[in-house]
Amino acid sequence: MFEFVRTHTKLLQLMLVLLIFPSFVFFGIQGYSRFTEGGATTVAKVDGQAITRAEWDQAHLRQVERMRRQLPNVDVKLFDNPNTRRETLEALVNERLLLTAAVKERLTVGDERLRRIFLEDPQFAAFRNPDGSLNQSMAQAQGMSSEMFVAQLRQELAMQQVLRGVTQSGIAPPAVAGSALDALFQRRTIAYQRFDTQTYASRITPSDAEIEAYYKANESEFTAPEQASVDYVVLDVEALRKGITLSDKDLHDYYEQNKARYTVAEERRARHILVAADKDTSADARSKAKARAEALLAEARKSPAAFAELAKKNSADSGSASQGGDLDWSARGGMVSKALEDAVFALKPGEIAPLVESEFGFHVVKLEAVRGGEVKPFDAVRASIADEVSRQQAARKWAEAAEQFTNTVYEQPESLQPAIDKLKLEKRSATVLRRPAPGASGVLASAKLLDAVFGNDNVRNKRNNTDAIDVGPNQLAAAHVTGYQPTRTLPLTEVRERVLARVIATRAAEVARKDGEAKLAQVKEASATELPNKTTLSRQQRQNLPPMLVEAVLRADAAKLPVPLGVDLGEGGYVVARIDAVLPRESLDEKPAREQYGQAWSSAETRAYLDSLKQRYKAEIRPAASDAAAADAAR
Repeated sequence: MFEFVRTHTKLLQLMLVLLIFPSFVFFGIQGYSRFTEGGATTVAKVDGQAITRAEWDQAHLRQVERMRRQLPNVDVKLFDNPNTRRETLEALVNERLLLTAAVKERLTVGDERLRRIFLEDPQFAAFRNPDGSLNQSMAQAQGMSSEMFVAQLRQELAMQQVLRGVTQSGIAPPAVAGSALDALFQRRTIAYQRFDTQTYASRITPSDAEIEAYYKANESEFTAPEQASVDYVVLDVEALRKGITLSDKDLHDYYEQNKARYTVAEERRARHILVAADKDTSADARSKAKARAEALLAEARKSPAAFAELAKKNSADSGSASQGGDLDWSARGGMVSKALEDAVFALKPGEIAPLVESEFGFHVVKLEAVRGGEVKPFDAVRASIADEVSRQQAARKWAEAAEQFTNTVYEQPESLQPAIDKLKLEKRSATVLRRPAPGASGVLASAKLLDAVFGNDNVRNKRNNTDAIDVGPNQLAAAHVTGYQPTRTLPLTEVRERVLARVIATRAAEVARKDGEAKLAQVKEASATELPNKTTLSRQQRQNLPPMLVEAVLRADAAKLPVPLGVDLGEGGYVVARIDAVLPRESLDEKPAREQYGQAWSSAETRAYLDSLKQRYKAEIRPAASDAAAADAAR
């Protein structure tokens, strides 16, 4: 089969070009890969409705972006691992559950309640204009129109109603809360004696026969994983950019064609006096409002310098009146009323506009200042233009370069040098490569590349190139094995010190346990048997004792004292302890502690309710999702 492929390479290349190349042109290598790998693959279902791989990817990207905004200095790669991707999918399933329940139970939010929440809830302060309307600029920054913002807010509030009855009704009975707080804060006085393996280790001298016997019985502990040394090359946009040379003419032409992008947006700062008269105002009242506004306009024109004081005394806009009617800086599209905005952008600084009528009433408007509108000089943006143009040219070359790279490493498998020479790539090397690659990052952490290196006999043993492997967005790599060592058991001479340490540790633990159990028997027979150490501990005050001991002491039934117990710490040794007294929990403010417990109780009930919704609406996460999370994290 492989010989046929090699013999008929040209024919197959023609077929591939005809069938596949158009897809590369439209979607790019990564897009094509995602298409073929199943961006539409169902990873979960809720009420029969699929959640696709693409939706999961988008949700994870949104989550990472939120974390990046909250923690600007954090490395976002920390969030790209199987656990966080799985958490994103579970959160997406829960969101669909709540939305499904809200629709099924006909839960909705009326316009009046929606408006009240928007005006009163502090979390929406950044989205409110001084007059209480929606700040269009802020909504657009979130990628939403005003209609989308309102629809999303209504949907989120409806989803909250599904859980509110559970989250706000959690009651922790005093007796239950008291028992739980006892478990957390109760103190116990103990006497104890430790039998540490370190104490016994110096007394143990294993024979050569014991060392060899342990080695033979535990050879699996002393193996070296398979490893390879490889040369590899990476083709990506950055690699292509290195071969691109830009002339001054190229940069100047781009600057002229995109001059609008390098123009600072003009902003204007105005003051206004609002005489309220909305659409429901009667004609008579509206006429009176207009007459009052005209009088204020005349007064403002008579004394322009006193405009701020006039606004403080007369403006109905509660958000700006106290600031002398100041509307702050605003660009085109950022004001709540188009009529008001048109008037502001028609003025010169210091001018007062003719009376402006809007859906809110009548406005007396004065322009204070103008800023922006200047075009940044070419030299100031030259570097960013060069970066952008080189990226664009590299992106245009990507499909052709990717095809050349793929064909070259396949057609000339004995070396990566032809691909390096043809595309001006950098040869890289890794002397010790393992699967999985501990501590590796980037290309060498790609599960696909490691599978190609270690899973293909033709590559591993005959030293052929791997195929071109998709290791990231618009990123291909190929490797060539220069040396390979299979999994092997290390000889005793090489690991003797490790075996010796293991034998001593095992023997020391056995002796410590034997002596500890003998001491425990004495304590059980005579409860007053002396134990050298005494302390009082709790889950908050562990006294630097081993966690296994602390948990054993606090879990033990202390209804009848004293209570002797022994705790095997494995290779850490053995501890004999005796519980002598149970003390009341440490003094603490009961009210916040009970409130926290109540919150924990409500949280547990909420999780239980979500589980019941999952059963009701048949929510499921497909097993393949875990594999997908791991594969994506390895990219």
